[in-house]
Amino acid sequence: MANLASEPPGRLAAHFINRSRAQQSDGWDFLWESNENELWDRGMPSPALIDFIESRQDVLQAPAERRLCALVPGCGRGYDVVMLALHGFDVYGLEISAKGAQMARDYASKELVEPQEYNFGSKEWPKGQPGRVRIIAADFFVRDWEQILAEDGVNGFDLIYDYTFLCALLPEMRKDWACRMRELVAPNGVLVCLEFPMYKDLKAIGPPWGLNGVHWKILAAGKDGIIEEAEEETGAENGPFKRALYFKPPRSYEAGRGTDMVSVWKPQ
Repeated sequence: MANLASEPPGRLAAHFINRSRAQQSDGWDFLWESNENELWDRGMPSPALIDFIESRQDVLQAPAERRLCALVPGCGRGYDVVMLALHGFDVYGLEISAKGAQMARDYASKELVEPQEYNFGSKEWPKGQPGRVRIIAADFFVRDWEQILAEDGVNGFDLIYDYTFLCALLPEMRKDWACRMRELVAPNGVLVCLEFPMYKDLKAIGPPWGLNGVHWKILAAGKDGIIEEAEEETGAENGPFKRALYFKPPRSYEAGRGTDMVSVWKPQ
């Protein structure tokens, strides 16, 4: 069997070779500016997230006085942002690239008016007034954009969704990702992760970086998440989150090769 870790990196991974942590943002911005976002663009919202939102309302504790509030960091063109808004959430999308953020705003302005069917899993889902959408061009790890939340009266998110954000980060950034998520999720909120790529060798160069077992290590066990091979989910659970649900979604993107998993985390 071939050693996957020794295979030549793909086009996306090759673009980031030898880029330091400080150079990551510029690397993503360059790809947006050069119209190479097709390297990660799926062209539609996450089927796994749609099905979760429509089938597990019991997991989301909706406050009586306001809409549920969601965040999608690394939102790309805004597919999941808009889908969540169409399901009644007030949604913030965060994108490191100013061009990417503007493309998400353009997509939202059209899609919210005439939504496509791919935004819904069930034809019976009530299509009421969409929630508010706000796309912010900012760095997830730099807190200056949180001033916008304060001005809007947002004090933590009821739902944060991560699909290809964690797998795009250098492994050394994983623990910081977990800490930021804990800061941003409301006490009764949830972090929902579509774990991808689960099939990729953990030693192989990214992005996307292989994540099999990584979420558990950083969120439940409180470790740095830098592992070389998948490990059993055992030991003390001293991390910032407790896993509430873990399942294989009935629908997901083809890019996941049938290995995607959904994990739902609550702060502890």
